[in-house]
Amino acid sequence: MRMFVRRAVVLAGCFWIPAAYAQPLLVSHAENADYHSVQQAIDALPAEGGNVLITPGIYREKVIIPKSGVHLSGTGSNPEDTVIVYGDGAINVGGTARSATLSATGDDFRLDNLSIQNDYALNPANPRSQAVALSVTGDKDVVTRVRLLGAQDTLFAGKGPNGRMSRQYFSNCYIEGHVDFVFGNAKAWFRQCELHGIANQAVVFTAQSKAAPDEDSGFVFDHCLLSADAAARDIALGRPWRPYATVIFLSTKIDARVVAEGWREWDPGKTSSLSTSYYAEYRSVGAGANPSGREPHSYQLTDSQASRWSLKAFFGGATDWITTDRHRENTKQQ
Repeated sequence: MRMFVRRAVVLAGCFWIPAAYAQPLLVSHAENADYHSVQQAIDALPAEGGNVLITPGIYREKVIIPKSGVHLSGTGSNPEDTVIVYGDGAINVGGTARSATLSATGDDFRLDNLSIQNDYALNPANPRSQAVALSVTGDKDVVTRVRLLGAQDTLFAGKGPNGRMSRQYFSNCYIEGHVDFVFGNAKAWFRQCELHGIANQAVVFTAQSKAAPDEDSGFVFDHCLLSADAAARDIALGRPWRPYATVIFLSTKIDARVVAEGWREWDPGKTSSLSTSYYAEYRSVGAGANPSGREPHSYQLTDSQASRWSLKAFFGGATDWITTDRHRENTKQQ
């Protein structure tokens, strides 16, 4: 045990780790490793959480993290080096949230430099189903340099227990999928992330689910990239899962061939949520940018209006919990 703890401390020098958690646990496929699975290490952490470092490799397992203060980091050179993958679909596990490869419900969750995948859709024998890669419902969660791979419903960014709002920050991430693949009702900010639509007859980047006008939730995408496979069809920026869905794209490069109106109704002919949702863009560029052709109920923001969605404004000035070096570099001009 001591040998691996010491080694983990050396490796940890490359990552942001609070002084309170000075001895991270190490997960490795090495024969003499103390922890061969991520879940084993999570279970071994104390109630107040701690740090887990994961060496390069593919870890086929389902990971559930109920504790707060849990910080996971891959030790490879790139996020592609360390992959946690599983293949549950909502259709066979009794619900969308239960299908997640990694589910984190505790507060102060950190995820850095690895990939989370749900490969359910890669099996042609499986019927169509929601299949979540990452589900995060804690408050003050930070996800950096992470690849999230799936198809329908890849990332669930949701509220916590009893409807408590969750603040979440994603930076320099790659998220791929097709239908509603970034969804939920958290208060989530995405900085310099790529959202990639994979080949499918329909691609919808977001399905935010703000249900009431007084809920303090929404998705903001700042300086992000929207891309898509050549075979991706009928690409939309989002559709309202609930009547007051709130999604804002700031200075986004839209390389994907998004439909002219940009936004879709949840169930055309049966729902009418576009009129109550808040869908907005500010200075979109690229092949899919089309301000004059957008859905009439959506907004093209002025400089003044866009400033209300800056990082500090969005989180009410309380951003001390976003404490990575990369965040400080990204927000110097916010």
